[in-house]
Amino acid sequence: MSTNNNIFNELEILIRSRYPLIYLTSHEENRVISEIIDISKKNKKNLYSWTITSGLIDELATEDDISDLDAFNDPLDILQHINTIDENAIFILKDFHSYLEDFTIIRKLRDLYSSLKLTHKSIILLSPLLTLPKELSKEITVLDIPLPGMNEFKELINDIKSNNSALIELDKNESSTLSRAAHGLTLSEAENVFSKAIVCQRKLTSKGLNFILNEKKQIVRKSGILEFYPTGHNINQLGGFDNLKKWLQERGRALFSQKAKNFGLPSPKGILLLGPPGTGKSLTAKIVSNYWKLPLLKLDFGKIFSGLVGSSEENMRMALKTAEGLSPSVLWVDEIEKGLAGGKSGSSDGGTAARVFGSLLTWMQEKNSMVFVIATANDISKLPPELMRKGRFDEIFFLDLPSDEEREEIFKIHLKKVGRDPSKFDIQLFSKISNEFTGAEIEQSVIDSLFKSFNMKSELKNEYIQKSISECIPLSKTYNKELSALREWAKLRARKAS
Repeated sequence: MSTNNNIFNELEILIRSRYPLIYLTSHEENRVISEIIDISKKNKKNLYSWTITSGLIDELATEDDISDLDAFNDPLDILQHINTIDENAIFILKDFHSYLEDFTIIRKLRDLYSSLKLTHKSIILLSPLLTLPKELSKEITVLDIPLPGMNEFKELINDIKSNNSALIELDKNESSTLSRAAHGLTLSEAENVFSKAIVCQRKLTSKGLNFILNEKKQIVRKSGILEFYPTGHNINQLGGFDNLKKWLQERGRALFSQKAKNFGLPSPKGILLLGPPGTGKSLTAKIVSNYWKLPLLKLDFGKIFSGLVGSSEENMRMALKTAEGLSPSVLWVDEIEKGLAGGKSGSSDGGTAARVFGSLLTWMQEKNSMVFVIATANDISKLPPELMRKGRFDEIFFLDLPSDEEREEIFKIHLKKVGRDPSKFDIQLFSKISNEFTGAEIEQSVIDSLFKSFNMKSELKNEYIQKSISECIPLSKTYNKELSALREWAKLRARKAS
């Protein structure tokens, strides 16, 4: 099956240029080997694959061919074999990353790098993980194999349809929609999803989108680093912030569309939301994903820095790769300053936090994938200046405490949320006496008053809400110094959300 991207063209160029050691990262062994078979035939090269369980296999041999290949079940033996035979060939070593902690294997690969440059042999290390020893960083060329593109999924649907057209009920537009939605899946995963849809619906229809969404949730869950958030919030649940809403609406009209691209608009990168706790930063992230109809993925820094020494960089890399695989998507990095602080562990850190954060910044600056990043922060003093540099985010918004009118709007939202008619309450009074309250504190006042009325076996009354407001000590009183500093900083560096 053909692919739209140029990665296999690049691989062919490397092989023809006699690059001796190439590292491919992919979970799709069959798809990658299929492409390499085409390359080997085109360039008249023999092709072998090796695993610890099956030994050496001739990938170009037919069923009628008699293979007398030795097993070579030892990784050092297969490397020695490659070095001694005289063939114009490509050798694919599967899951060889497991042996790259052995210095003998590392030394042998370094020896092969020199000797194979004089031959027409290339070694391809094919693995789902990138484990590259520093000793081999100059000898091995790394290529990340992207997941299948839209055209490949269309070909898959056509293949299924050709086998049994009675099971497919898709017009051209529906087929494109389904193929686009499948982005982020491997071909094997997509085939399983389409088969599941056929079994459950007796046909493959546009309703197969639900099956694709569930499969993507499984991918995120299996990653162990990202969290898949449901997008049940709508923009009407966000009180105030007219400037922010207008900005989101403008970007939403042009979001990742071909028409916008043809007009010359770049893909949106993301926004940084600054403000005291409880002002609606996290809610905004949830609302954006629902408003733009994109999956919401939350990056957990705690999981990034957990695990074995040296795994943090790989965790970040896999998290970003998963987000790209599920694009178009929204990547939510909540309280980013705490995540960065959590990666620091004094002298024992060994620079891990700096490297992880550096890889995140580089990705944010250079990414071409359709991933919109929403980062939130409460304390700008803990954020490095390079994070706020132009090019990382499209805009930095400051979410201040709500104004009188915004507090009225927030009270109305939360009263409706608990099934009460706001017109029956003194909203203006509530707004006046809740000065300097955050949106979260207003919500909690309404909830607290609801408990009061329930325990009093009475319907919700003005007096219960007033009492709940008076009993709440707003964060602004204890957070006053920090809030003043944040406001002063934001005057010249951030855009007001309201």
